[in-house]
Amino acid sequence: MSNTFKIKTLFWICLFTVFQVKANTRSISSEYPDMEKIEWSNTLALPEINGKANIGIAGAFSGFIGSNLLVGGGANFPDATPWNGGHKTWWNTLYYINVQDPDAKWNIIKECLPRTLAYGNSIELPSGILCIGGCDSTQCYSDVFLLQLKDGKVKIDTDWPSLPVPLANSTGVLLDNKIYIAGGQERMDVQEANGHFFMLDLANSKKGWKTLPTWPGAPRGYAVSAAQSDGFDKCFYLFSGRNYKADGSVEVLTDGFAYNPRLNIWKKLDLQFPVMAGTAIATGANHILFLGGVPQLISGSDKHPGFDNTVRLYHTITNTLIEKETAPYSIPVTTNIARKDNSFYLTSGEIKPGIRTPQILKGEIIPFEKGLGVVNTIVIILYFASLAWIGYYFSKKQKNTDDYFKGGGRLPWWAVGLSIFGTSLSAITFMSIPAKSYSSDWSYMLVNAGILMVVPIILYLFIPFYRKLNVTTAYEYLEQRFNSLIRVICSLAFILFQIGRMGIVLFLPAIALNVVTGFDIFLCIGLMGILSLIYTMMGGIEAVVWTDALQVVVLLGGAILVVIIAVANIPDGFSGVIREAASDNKFDLGSLNFDLKQSTLWTVLIATFFTNLTTYGTDQTMVQRYMTTETEKQAKKSVLTNAFLTIPATLLFFFVGTVLYVYYKHSPAELSLTITDGDAILPWYIYSELPQGVTGLLISGIFAAAMSTLSSSMNSAATAYIVDIHSKIVTDDSKNSLHAAKISTLLLGIAGIAFAYTMATWEIKSLWDEFNKILGIILGSLGGLFLLGMITRRANATGALCGIIGSIFIQLIMIHFQYVHLLLYTTTGFISCFVIGYIASLVIPGHKKNIDHLTIYKIFSKK
Repeated sequence: MSNTFKIKTLFWICLFTVFQVKANTRSISSEYPDMEKIEWSNTLALPEINGKANIGIAGAFSGFIGSNLLVGGGANFPDATPWNGGHKTWWNTLYYINVQDPDAKWNIIKECLPRTLAYGNSIELPSGILCIGGCDSTQCYSDVFLLQLKDGKVKIDTDWPSLPVPLANSTGVLLDNKIYIAGGQERMDVQEANGHFFMLDLANSKKGWKTLPTWPGAPRGYAVSAAQSDGFDKCFYLFSGRNYKADGSVEVLTDGFAYNPRLNIWKKLDLQFPVMAGTAIATGANHILFLGGVPQLISGSDKHPGFDNTVRLYHTITNTLIEKETAPYSIPVTTNIARKDNSFYLTSGEIKPGIRTPQILKGEIIPFEKGLGVVNTIVIILYFASLAWIGYYFSKKQKNTDDYFKGGGRLPWWAVGLSIFGTSLSAITFMSIPAKSYSSDWSYMLVNAGILMVVPIILYLFIPFYRKLNVTTAYEYLEQRFNSLIRVICSLAFILFQIGRMGIVLFLPAIALNVVTGFDIFLCIGLMGILSLIYTMMGGIEAVVWTDALQVVVLLGGAILVVIIAVANIPDGFSGVIREAASDNKFDLGSLNFDLKQSTLWTVLIATFFTNLTTYGTDQTMVQRYMTTETEKQAKKSVLTNAFLTIPATLLFFFVGTVLYVYYKHSPAELSLTITDGDAILPWYIYSELPQGVTGLLISGIFAAAMSTLSSSMNSAATAYIVDIHSKIVTDDSKNSLHAAKISTLLLGIAGIAFAYTMATWEIKSLWDEFNKILGIILGSLGGLFLLGMITRRANATGALCGIIGSIFIQLIMIHFQYVHLLLYTTTGFISCFVIGYIASLVIPGHKKNIDHLTIYKIFSKK
């Protein structure tokens, strides 16, 4: 296949893919008054019962089992309103209907529940709807039972632990496979709220309910709750409710609290939430949507003058509460909310004092839609075309594997430095780092800036070490130091890591662009993956280095552009950003407490030292670049270039997140209600706020951030395979080796793309967390192994193998029990491999090599 044909094919693939993305993008008018809207309907209503029109019920249990909406129990005044002498009646009837079938009819099962019951909690589980507590006309109950619907038949499982006390009018949510229940009342004959806070771990439900510390506020019933992330952790949020004073009068509460399960602490929120007896639902990455409520009562009574049909939005990160709209229909209180995808259903309830509604009020959140546009499309095509030209240009210089893997040692040090910088930062920097500083603070800042801690070690130990050995891969050294088995194992581990890394750096921007813009996620992955694969396969390491250099310019330029545009739309500009961010502690570098389970300053410093030492000292993507310059001095300059760029770039990307925090604190209505990916905040701002052309440039920046790492992973993984594994199986001449190198690049690139497609079907909460787990399991042990060989003489191959196996086992334990913060996974992997390997070498005899020339002592004694 000629290079001319390859470049033509590449151009048409890129052109077709971009227009396919555009064709799959939803488009609406360029004038959009609201970012996202709620469409309301009340066409669904409870059916007739006993031959009479259904008047509705309050306090019913409800939820979804599959596509079936179940509504059971509840209470109403069937004969007359309370002021006309009507008596309140409790029910045990169950209704259910398939909401996705337009022709479906309600199914009615009388006397279905264990007893007449209302005002309990409903929690949707994969196995059914868990009904907790409740009351009838005489007493409250502690019963817990599971409603199940199988083959059209309702089953009730009562084999669940009861509450510690009877509870009605409490509030509860499901959070990380645990059920939390707060507040309520214990008796019907006494008007008294309580401050109970219980938790049931579904993984160990037989242990029963655990009593947790109560919130730092008044007892309450009719409160509202939701589970949502605060930027650091998923938390239990408690709002509003009512309490009873000593004289029997009702006190409406408007305070709010957040409980962090990991830290087991409560935090008071500094806003007022007038949503008593209303409903709430978590939506998007950090929103809580409040529907209605009773903001006040008539003085001296428990009667309320009316109902609030206001829809409010609380954002947990910016701590802002806004009134989004007024619903066109009456929003009931003392009801339950059930969710199906982007739609939610308020299952009957009370719309006036003593009056219920049979209507099931439905709301559907309509995502923001905006077309890509011609200008943005042209910008993206031009960017891709430039990458294609670079790959084609350098394909003509590839004569042998030395050219393909080392660039013939002719690359300039500054270009190599930019390439190292682009490889180490990638999409994880361009998107995840701004997302981290936006949602939390700068406590992760030293993770990237920590390169300064290891630069002297890399410059004066590792680079001279590898240059003197004249290796193509770092793992060649391991065979010389230990044996070929260790070399092959570590090379395979590196290749598997790079396939996983390719999947992550493809999936991260693809999923963000998908949830923000509506671009098809598989097209995004294919566009980035195929283009990176073709230019990497054609041009080798030279194409990788030069495209990385271009992508760094786009990446940094895009971040600077975001800061300039966002700051221009913030009151008081730059000074306003600094003042407000400092006031909200957004510049904090972490606690000074020595707690290895938290992201304290000490945790980050320890983690960044071992992570950067492992990455820059033993990662083939880095080691390979040390061999692409003409001299050792130039290789050192390339590392210094990366180090000098990393500090300002790290500050820039963290500042991007901080600027976005302040911007959205002033414009909370512009935040998305539907995007659940916390890493998508920067793409959301780019897509929803920036003008034509600029959006295209910054979307190209997102592609650039991923592709700079992707191409490096493809080339370095192919290098490891050809040099460490293929060469032991097949003896090729120079021409055949070059052909095998390109084929291996193709196959490994396809494997990375396939892994990204697989990840698109997984539910991953944070790619930052998953990336650190992979680093710990694979790179941590490799770092410890290299250090074991370089600084000790007693280490042998048997001990090294024990170190690898023991390190992986230790890491799995650390991940499962979370003994340390995830940032320290590489550290524990590094240390455990070194310690176990050294001890095993002392205990288990192994073959002794002549290792004098393979340790740092002998190499540097010759200088």
